[in-house]
Amino acid sequence: MRRVGDGRPWARRLGVILAAGWLAVVAGVTGSGCGVYTASSGRVQEERKRVHVAFLENDTAEANLGVELTDAIVQALQVDNTLKVVGEDVAESMITGRVLRYTLREMATRPDLTVNEYQVQIAVSLTFTIRSTGEAIFDKRTFNGSGNYVLNDPQGTTEQTARAEAAGEIVRDILAQVVEDW
Repeated sequence: MRRVGDGRPWARRLGVILAAGWLAVVAGVTGSGCGVYTASSGRVQEERKRVHVAFLENDTAEANLGVELTDAIVQALQVDNTLKVVGEDVAESMITGRVLRYTLREMATRPDLTVNEYQVQIAVSLTFTIRSTGEAIFDKRTFNGSGNYVLNDPQGTTEQTARAEAAGEIVRDILAQVVEDW
């Protein structure tokens, strides 16, 4: 019996295809559920490596939303581990900003016209600055996130889970911008 790739051109191609397919499956299984997306190659300019995340000002009526989003950003940066989150006094770069909007949008109604599904929409404006030069990597860039929930949902979605989903979307976009190589 001959092995795949033993001299026949089609067999070598099949071996390469099978190997690529296996790698895709392994990458999909091990990469799914990680929770944080990063576009980083692991190399970041020196002046970005130690970052301070200032507490986001909250322009909404939602108590603690600025603190929650700040904590989510810090936690995502720590998990990503490309940048080191540090105190303001030793930081080489800074992330500052504000929560601009928190909206509950009606998404679906029942036949009796009562709303049974909502979408949480959150918008933040952030600036990422290099302290030594004052250069803004991005300035007052708006990041948006949304998440849906159903009233009395047997699956357990709530406004809080939708809020967390929206925050997760925002954090993934922030990570992509902050740790991305330019």
